[in-house]
Amino acid sequence: MSNKTLTPPAPGEAAVVGKLSPLESFLPVWIIAAMAIGLLLGKSIPDLNTALEAATVGSVSLPIAIGLLVMMYPVLAKVRYNETGRVLADRKLMITSLVLNWVAAPAFMFALAWIFVPDLPEYRTGLIIVGLARCIAMVMIWNDLACGDREAATVLVLVNSVFQVFAFGALGWFYLQVLPGWLGLPTTSADFSFWAITASVLVFLGIPLLAGFLTRTIGEKVKGRDWYEGKFLPKLGPWALYGLLFTIVLLFALQGETITSKPLDVARIALPLLVYFVVVFTAGMVVGRFLNLGYAKTTTLAFTAAGNNFELAIAVAIGTFGVTSGQALAGVVGPLIEVPVLVALVYAALWARKRFFTS
Repeated sequence: MSNKTLTPPAPGEAAVVGKLSPLESFLPVWIIAAMAIGLLLGKSIPDLNTALEAATVGSVSLPIAIGLLVMMYPVLAKVRYNETGRVLADRKLMITSLVLNWVAAPAFMFALAWIFVPDLPEYRTGLIIVGLARCIAMVMIWNDLACGDREAATVLVLVNSVFQVFAFGALGWFYLQVLPGWLGLPTTSADFSFWAITASVLVFLGIPLLAGFLTRTIGEKVKGRDWYEGKFLPKLGPWALYGLLFTIVLLFALQGETITSKPLDVARIALPLLVYFVVVFTAGMVVGRFLNLGYAKTTTLAFTAAGNNFELAIAVAIGTFGVTSGQALAGVVGPLIEVPVLVALVYAALWARKRFFTS
């Protein structure tokens, strides 16, 4: 029998758990309700899509962009930016994250796309694009809920962003044309916009990152860290979840008609996505545990590997293949599956902390 003991709760952790707000305690319920409301709105208001898409930011609906920014800002305001240097110095974490994000995950999605939808080239291409779009936004929420390392998440997301700008087009060419050609499979021609990718990174990461950094820097300088973390952040924190729920309502509303009119197509797209999220997340947890990264960094590694930048995937699919294309539908189904699955994985991570991570 192992004589190792479970990691004791951090100071005040038990008290914090006992003081969870109704919004936090019943988050899965609110997310399911947000999905249902979105589907109902999309189904019952025919012109809602037109209204929501009247204004866009980087090919993403302006209301959704606002929801994402509201969701991201509080999380990035919590980051202690003066502690991010230790993450950059952790070579095991950095190298492992790069391998999982830019080698293993895209290759795995390529395999899943050809296994599950070999007869549907539009959906197959859309899934591969989703696999190439590494997460830079919503992963911060899942990492925070699972008590991951905020500073590590910020650094890994920044690294993913840099790689995304320069590597997305090359990897798209490799997985849609070169690799299928080597394997004797049909190829797909796609011309990805460098500016669309850059705009996605600058808008959905750059704006909230700058706002979060300035908020902490000015807040601590004027009022001190105790006030900032003890008084200000608890009031700001719930807005991340408000932004998340608002974004979910809009995402489901935009595709309510499509989802309800093509349930079998949605199911065929959803199945490889479900396998992808679960397997990549589990791989991240197992690798992190094997490397003794500790629970917080392991959780961050797993979520940054499993999550995807659906804003970019949707923008690229629409800009390259059109708003009514099968590629665009696959991009939209991505977050519809990712949201409930990664919420479940938050609970899986917290269970793993008690079961597999020791002091």
